This record gives sequence, structure tokens and C-alpha cells, in this order.
Amino acid sequence: MSASPDTAAASGTVPPTRRESAEPRQKLPMFALLALATAVFITSLTETLPAGLLPEMSHDLRVSESATGQTVTIYAIGTALTAIPLTAATAGWRRKRLLLTAVAGFAVANTVTAVSSVYGLTMVARFLAGVAAGLAWALLAGYARRMAPVPLQGRAIAVAMAGIPVALSLGVPVGTFLGQALGWRVAFLSMTALTVVLLLWIVAAVPDYPGQQRGERPRMLRALGVPGVRPVLFVTLVFVLAHTVLYAYIATFLDGLGMGDQTDLVLLAFGVTSLLSIWVVGAQIQYRLRALTIASTLLVAAAAALLAVLSDGGALVYVAAVLWGLGWGGLPTLLQTAVGDAGGDQADAAQAMLVTLWNVAMAGGGVLGGVLLDATGSGSFPWTVLLLLVPVFAVVLAARGHGFPARRRAM
Repeated sequence: MSASPDTAAASGTVPPTRRESAEPRQKLPMFALLALATAVFITSLTETLPAGLLPEMSHDLRVSESATGQTVTIYAIGTALTAIPLTAATAGWRRKRLLLTAVAGFAVANTVTAVSSVYGLTMVARFLAGVAAGLAWALLAGYARRMAPVPLQGRAIAVAMAGIPVALSLGVPVGTFLGQALGWRVAFLSMTALTVVLLLWIVAAVPDYPGQQRGERPRMLRALGVPGVRPVLFVTLVFVLAHTVLYAYIATFLDGLGMGDQTDLVLLAFGVTSLLSIWVVGAQIQYRLRALTIASTLLVAAAAALLAVLSDGGALVYVAAVLWGLGWGGLPTLLQTAVGDAGGDQADAAQAMLVTLWNVAMAGGGVLGGVLLDATGSGSFPWTVLLLLVPVFAVVLAARGHGFPARRRAM
């Protein structure tokens, strides 16, 4: 264990002016972390790709577009129902074996989806993809933490989670273009090909770690009793619910402002600034997790407030999209880091709960948005986001000792 700078200087072993050169520079295992980021990319894109291919898929499957849209819902249900029990059941597995199993599940599910002409079989494949996602989401953040030195663990999670905004801002548009140009089945088969490459990448570059011993297995109810876990889970549930109410119906909302033909550009602005948000969070999270979470909440609230007062489209919509992306992009990293820090030896259980609540919130946001749309119109979406973010902000502020501490325990 190395001496502290003050001790070293006092003992004369390391002159103060040479401290930085005398200490080894800690680095992230980027090649392995990028493999995890690709797994996150595949997980996110597998979930959202059908949204851009609904007409083509519904025609081939001989069902309505609304029925085809349930391929996204069944994916979220698969994740929400299985993340917690599967995480507990596989806690003793070696981590690399579990990661390869989850990624292989995507290869199987996307291949079956690509070749299926039967709606029921497609829904089974999509449910299987959701199951694989539940395993992956509960595993990936902890995997990234274990590969990095303690001071860089937050940054490692940020690198791994970069796959989310890349999937949303680039993956979905590219996949949609590929599906429209060559057929939706080609888009899903391309996902399978990428997954096979990822399997080889993981085998070659990602280190292995043991699972937990029987006495150390995660216990879900015990994790809820750990100080700080419940505030993070509450923030996850309500923040994601608020985001999804608006994001799931953004095309409808923009159409109400006369900007329906600019949905792709607005989402591009959102996606690009989400990437910037991940970079900022990755650079600062080990020092400012609490401040960054507060900033994320305020930025998304500012975006919602701006959209709430607009009566027609224009440049301010893009300003709101930029604020929204800056606030939202780094949030998965912030929440997964916070729950991992708070969970301690129950971190895997806490991560599984976070994954479950995230998907419950996504499904709930879609339902709540639909109810609001029918009852009050799309103009109610940003006001609903603002209302939901009030308790989020209050809980983040209150969780100063545990959950969102001023100083991370890992430091």
C-alpha cells in the first residue's frame, strides 16, 4: 500500500515536486470496457429497433402495427419479470460465463425474430431477448466497476453505458434505414452478426471474475434495508417514468407543435448531447456524483418547462432537446454507480432491482402517456414530467448521507 503524499513528502522518500511522476498512472482497460459498451449498445438497440420498422414487420407478420408495437412491450416485460430471480439464481456463476450466456441469448432471439413469419413465435423471441437483457443490465455495471481501479470506477461505468445514447442516436436511425432499404429481417440479422463478433471479443479481451459464494449470495429484501438503496431506486422509478411519458410520444408531441417532420432532427440533437453528457459524467462522477444528479434533474426539468410553455415549434424546441439530452444522457451511469456504492456487498441485488424498476417505469410511462394523450392531449406531457420531477429532486436533496452523498464512499 503506497504512502499518502503528505507522509511520503515528510519521510523524504518521494520529493513533493516529483510525486506525480513517482506514482504509477492508473488507466482504464478500454478495449475490454468497449466490449461491455457494445453489449449495452446491442441490448438497447434490440429493444428499440422494432419502433422504426413497424410497418414492414406488421405486413410480414400479418398483424396490425399496434400489435407489432407490442414486441417492444413484451421485451420490457421479459426484463422486468426475470431480472431479479435470474440474478439471484446465477449469483454463483463465474461472471464471464454469465456475460457470454446473456449475449448469446441476444444472438438467438434476434435470429429467430429475423426468420420468423409467425407472430406468436416472434413474441416468444422478443420475450427471450428481454430475459437476456435482464441478465445483462444487472451484470454490466458491476462488471465495469470490477475491471477498473477504485478512483476510476465511475468513469468505467460511463464508458460501458455509452452504448445507450449511441444506440438511440445512431443505432436506431441506421437500423431503420437498413431495414427500409434491404428489409427488416436484414436489420435483425445484422444485429446477430454484430453479436457473434461481440462474443469473440468478450472471449479474447474481457477478464473473468468469480461469482459469489453461497453465504454471500444477494438477497433482494436485505438489499432494500441497506441505507441509500431505497432513495436511489425511488429516483430511478420516478425519473425514468417522467422521461418515458414524453420520449415514448415525442413524435406525437412534436406533431402537435407543427414539427412532426422534424422528429428525427430533434432526436438527433437529443442523442448527440446525451453523448456529451456521458463524457462529462464519466470525467467527474468520482468527485461529483451528487452534484451531477442534481444537475441532471434540473436540466430535464428545465427542458420540460420550456416545452410546456411553447405554443408552436421553432428553435426553442431544439434548445429543450439539448437540455434534455444533457440531463438524461449520463443518468444511467449516475444511478447505477449510486446504487452500486450504496449496495455494498448487496450491490448485485440492488442492480437487479434497479433494472427491474427501470423497465417497470418504461412500461408505465408508455401506459401513462397513452392515458394522458386520450384524456388531455399531448400538451400535458411536459407538465407531467415537471410534476414527477418534484419528488425526485426532493429525494436527491434529502439523501445526502446515503444514496447521493456529498462524498462517495469509494473515494
